[in-house]
Amino acid sequence: MREAEKALKRAGRTDSVTLLAVSKTFPAESITEAYEQGQRLFGENKMQEALEKHEKLKSLKELELHFIGHLQTNKVKYLKGNFSLIHSVDRIPLLNEMEKHFTREDRVQDVLIQVNVANDPAKSGVDAAELPALLETASKCRHIRVKGFTMMPPLVNEAEENRIHFARTRELMEEMKGKFASENIDLQILSMGMSDDFTVAVEEGSTLIRIGTALFGGRS
Repeated sequence: MREAEKALKRAGRTDSVTLLAVSKTFPAESITEAYEQGQRLFGENKMQEALEKHEKLKSLKELELHFIGHLQTNKVKYLKGNFSLIHSVDRIPLLNEMEKHFTREDRVQDVLIQVNVANDPAKSGVDAAELPALLETASKCRHIRVKGFTMMPPLVNEAEENRIHFARTRELMEEMKGKFASENIDLQILSMGMSDDFTVAVEEGSTLIRIGTALFGGRS
């Protein structure tokens, strides 16, 4: 986190950044080791793998499992309170299915809206033009709490190339804060940046960074 702290200082920020350890493809034992070192937030992107790990790790107090993968509507039934935060809400049908599911469960689920400011066809996420309609729908969902935004930038050769997209996502969240404020929309988390580009993301306002390779090593 030393590099993230330096990025905060360069940006003149006085707040902090939270680290989400991306543990996808790594065994539950790797999560336990990181937990023993003080890490508490972990991200998974495959439903079956995540559920298996949740079962093995549920005895670890304060451990939070986040779902960061693309979420299909037919997989919503498997959520069941297993994840403290869902990072990949990007369309109204998914939002409606989640609301139905969590109404039946009598549970409130925290989520992030995934945006695609670069209009990159290789990435999931709602585009800026459709975002207000998605948030309007979310504002009527009593069992969904929108906590902020996340984004996955295009693949580039240099992290600096994505600064414009990080900045635009921050600006978009600030803009939406002014338009949407309700009991279940509280835009505070801005999740941007991974192992290769998190310093640029932090300079542009990220409050939650995803780190995998730098923590766990390369994936096979």
